[in-house]
Amino acid sequence: MFETIIFIDGGFVSKISNYFGDGKYLRYDLISFAENICLKENLLYKQIFYYTALPFQSEFPTETEEKKKEGYDKFIKQLKKRGVIVREGRCQRLKIDGKFEYSQKAVDILLAMDIMSVPLKYLEVRRIILLSTDSDFVPLIESLKEKGIKTILYTYYKKQRGVIFARSNYLIKSVHKYKLLTKKDFEDCPLEK
Repeated sequence: MFETIIFIDGGFVSKISNYFGDGKYLRYDLISFAENICLKENLLYKQIFYYTALPFQSEFPTETEEKKKEGYDKFIKQLKKRGVIVREGRCQRLKIDGKFEYSQKAVDILLAMDIMSVPLKYLEVRRIILLSTDSDFVPLIESLKEKGIKTILYTYYKKQRGVIFARSNYLIKSVHKYKLLTKKDFEDCPLEK
């Protein structure tokens, strides 16, 4: 078995988990989840990278914000303890039409920086696994291709336009191969209590 690096867009995986859980996040072991994906590809992971943003904290955090941050800190601590490299962007809150909307900032650029370091830091790695749905990564994937590194994409999409999980043909065509994530991928790695 060859080694691989697996890059996980935490925001994307979180949305999929919520979708498959019918509005409730599925509880699963992220490392087992990554291991299972690698095994499906007959690859061993050398390193897992996980990209996320800290939960929003106002100047004077509310009880809800503090509770979210506490849970987040516990989750991230466990990932790091188990050897996962965690990259954290920030959470931006905007008020639009009287409602707060939240978005991650700097997460994609952190992921891009790490992907581009693969040919320099992991000379023996010839395949990477990317869990994302973002077509912004296509130029990176093309650049890796030129260096002899193939990208395997694990994603999820619906065939209708304008839905939350719309398909990017541009992204799909850029990778060596792609597979759709399923609810079973999450259920096959239960979180131990």
